[in-house]
Amino acid sequence: MLKKIIILGGCGYIGTKLTEFLLNLGYKVKIIDTQWYGNYTVKNKNLVILKKDIRKVTNKDLQNYHIVVHLANIANDPSAELNPNLSWEINVLASYQLVNEAIKAKIEQFIYASSGSVYGVKKEKKVTEALSLLPISTYNKTKMIAERVLLSFKDKIKIHCIRPATVCGYSPKMRLDLSVNLLTYQALTKKKIIILGGKQMRPNINILDIIRVFEFFIKNKKIESGCYNAGFENMSILEIAKIIQKKIPSKIIFRKSNDPRSYRIDSSKLINLGFKPMYNIHNAIDAIIDNFNNGRLSRKKNFFNVEFIKSKNINNIIK
Repeated sequence: MLKKIIILGGCGYIGTKLTEFLLNLGYKVKIIDTQWYGNYTVKNKNLVILKKDIRKVTNKDLQNYHIVVHLANIANDPSAELNPNLSWEINVLASYQLVNEAIKAKIEQFIYASSGSVYGVKKEKKVTEALSLLPISTYNKTKMIAERVLLSFKDKIKIHCIRPATVCGYSPKMRLDLSVNLLTYQALTKKKIIILGGKQMRPNINILDIIRVFEFFIKNKKIESGCYNAGFENMSILEIAKIIQKKIPSKIIFRKSNDPRSYRIDSSKLINLGFKPMYNIHNAIDAIIDNFNNGRLSRKKNFFNVEFIKSKNINNIIK
C-alpha cells in the first residue's frame, strides 16, 4: 500500500510539481499551505487541500497520514531579510512545533527541505555534508538551526534533511527570481541577460530531479536520519548565461555584484545511496522556453517573492 503524504507548502514552486508527481504515482496527498502566492494545483480525488498557516497546524491536521514533506518557509535571502524575526518564527519555531505535532500524530517520517546555502562561502571544490556550516544570511541561518532542531528528534521519528542546490525549471507556480529561471526569462522577453558579477559559482538542480529526490526518500524510509545534499551541476553565473545565450540569441550585460556567495555542493552521498539524476540545466531552460512559447508562462508579481511580499506588506499576508 502506498503511503499517505502531507506536503507543507504544497502550493509553492516545488510543492505544486511534487504534488502532481506523487498523485500521478497513485499516492494520496494532503497539502497544508497558507496560499500566500495562490494555488496552482489541479483537482484530484486523491488530493486534500487545507488552507492554514503552518504555525497553527496541530496533530489533528496530520493524523492518518504516514509522511510529512516540509517545504513551507519564507524562502531565499532577500525575502527573509524583509522581516528577520518573522523568518525565524516561521522557518525555525514552526518547524519545532510541527515535528512535535507529527510525533503526536504518529507520523513515520519527516522530510525537510533545507538549503545547500547553509555551507556559506566555500572555496572547496567538493562541498560535502562533512564540511562545517557557516551560513552568512538570516535565511541560511534559519535553515541550519531548523535542521539541528529537527534532528534532535531523530530517536522518535525518522528525519531526512535535504539540502537542495538552486532549483531551476518550469512549474505552474513559477519562480522567476531564481538564477536560471530569471536569466532565461530575461533573454526571452528582453533579448538581454543581465548578470551581477558572473564568476560566482552556483550549484543547480532541475525541479524534476528535486521532486524525484523527495520521492526517493519516501520510497526509502529506512535510510539513516541525517542531511543529504541534492545538486548535480556547479556552474558560474556567466556559464549559465552563455548556455541560455546559445538557445535564445541575446546580449549579456555585466553589472557589479555585492553578493559574496559562491559555493558548490557535492552530492556523492546521495548518489551512493542509489539516486540517479535524470535532468539538467539544459532541460530546465528548454522547459521554460517551451512554456513561454505556448503561452503558459508570463510575468506575474507572485512569481517574484520579494516583489510580491513588498506589494502586499508581509505583515498583512501572514494574518
